[in-house]
Amino acid sequence: MGDSPENADTPPWEQEQEEAKPSAAELEAAGQSAMFGDPAPAAVPEPTVAPVAAKPAAPAANQPYRVLARKYRSQTFAELIGQDAMVKTLANAIKRDRLAHAFLMTGIRGVGKTSTARLIAKALNCIGPDGQGGPTIDPCGKCEPCVAIAEGRHIDVIEMDAASHTGVDDVREIIEAVRYAAVSARYKIYIIDEVHMLTRNAFNALLKTLEEPPAHVKFLFATTEVEKLPVTVLSRTQRFDLRRIPAELLQEHFANICAKEGVEAEAEALHIIANAAEGSVRDGLSILDQAIAHADLDAEGKVTAARVRDMLGLADKSAQRRLLAHVLEGDAKALLAAVGDQYALGVEPLALMRGLMDLTHKITVAQVSGAEPDAPTAEERAALADFAQRLSAAQLHRLWQLLLKGHEEVRQAPDPLVSAQMALLRVMHAADMPDPGKLAKKIEELAEHGVTVAAAAAPAGGDASQPSDAALSAGADWAGLVQRVEDSGQLRLAQLMRDWVRVVELTPGRLVYQVAEGLSDDPGAELRDCLFRLTGSRWTVEQGQGEAAPTLREQEQAAKESREAAIREHPLVKATFEAFPEAELLSESGIAAQGGGKWSR
Repeated sequence: MGDSPENADTPPWEQEQEEAKPSAAELEAAGQSAMFGDPAPAAVPEPTVAPVAAKPAAPAANQPYRVLARKYRSQTFAELIGQDAMVKTLANAIKRDRLAHAFLMTGIRGVGKTSTARLIAKALNCIGPDGQGGPTIDPCGKCEPCVAIAEGRHIDVIEMDAASHTGVDDVREIIEAVRYAAVSARYKIYIIDEVHMLTRNAFNALLKTLEEPPAHVKFLFATTEVEKLPVTVLSRTQRFDLRRIPAELLQEHFANICAKEGVEAEAEALHIIANAAEGSVRDGLSILDQAIAHADLDAEGKVTAARVRDMLGLADKSAQRRLLAHVLEGDAKALLAAVGDQYALGVEPLALMRGLMDLTHKITVAQVSGAEPDAPTAEERAALADFAQRLSAAQLHRLWQLLLKGHEEVRQAPDPLVSAQMALLRVMHAADMPDPGKLAKKIEELAEHGVTVAAAAAPAGGDASQPSDAALSAGADWAGLVQRVEDSGQLRLAQLMRDWVRVVELTPGRLVYQVAEGLSDDPGAELRDCLFRLTGSRWTVEQGQGEAAPTLREQEQAAKESREAAIREHPLVKATFEAFPEAELLSESGIAAQGGGKWSR
């Protein structure tokens, strides 16, 4: 940059030392004049046209308003908030005389990348008030290099916007210029902002110079998209990743600025602005500037939380808590009414879902940590603590998943309001469903103990279709007899006795039976011969009439159906089938076929 027009004839080092030192605001204004020219003379009012009754103009009345993001740009490393690690590294490098020849500042927008590059330029070229100083992490701001760099007119500090200088020709100018020594400063410094915008050929042209620059040259790069830089460039620079500024630090910083500006602001309002800034100082200052302008003049220009929420289209915190309470209580009418009220106030449905998600996250963190919830007001902290005590961890996680799904649906829906209403109703009804983990545990317990319960609850008699006690007793003795036949090795006959023979009377040496439908041959002769060999005595075996007990296979089938009916009548199982109509009740054989003897969790 060349000298400013005001100082074109007189070198800065010949100016009178008694001249008053400019303030930071005056320095930045002078820098803007150097880069963009002075305001048009026509904009300055003529002294003769001023009304006699008009109030006297303030000294800076002819200066245009500067937004807070420019007015409070960091002028020293001490004013650079949230980047302590980088400042410490630079300080140690300067003290040990281990300065790199190229620095790369990267991070999100508004964290101080370009400001840091300018501060480094001042730190490397500062000569102190007496003109004898060397590089320092605390530039004096009074010497000629510091003043000239702050004003943007130092001839040896060249700032280039890579977004508008992207080609090889622009880089070629740099390559040609680095051969010449600095005119008046210790180092010739090139600040290239948004360096990722350079073309591939421009990067390649710069590589050799970037790797072995002259001793009097330093390169300072700034970018928001470091992943777009070639690896060959990254390997030739010392990289600093500027961090997002924590919301607490931003809130404190904004409070100090409000004090300097004479603006009264609520702590909750500053907290909302700090959260909306998402770690960016510039974004936060822009929102704060808008909030100050949005403040009501009848309230003496006070920045209130309600006004900031209205400006940003955010849901009121108390409204969010009431909305969550309606969801948990299952009050559908109140829920829809609350959503409608928020929408009428200008709250976007997507912001409403995001607010409920943030609320759920704060409750979960408070529950896990056991500490006081993170909230700006005592009322909100008490409400979050109450939610954390009432809800279980499983409920909170399920609530988060449902809200996350709903947020995605609202974002993609053609009608966000309708989508938000349906998503919240789904969340509300899901709260009435049994917890999947508890339901699975109950079903497992029922599977293990339900057989005994069903058998105990089954009626002992009274139904004319059921066999008599004598028939059941005979059937029990018959089961033991069949087992003895099977143990003797006569498997075919034992299977025939189990599946096809219905016992009418069974006493020692006498068997009266009936044959089940489907068997054409009479097994009497085989049974008589088998029982003679088994017991050593002759048996009277004959078909007879009367009430017969079911076959052993029919008894097993009836017991199985009875167990399944008892299980299906259980309230938890009924609820499961209502919620999942396509579900199937697995038998023991089905469970075994799936590779496990327990109910799936």
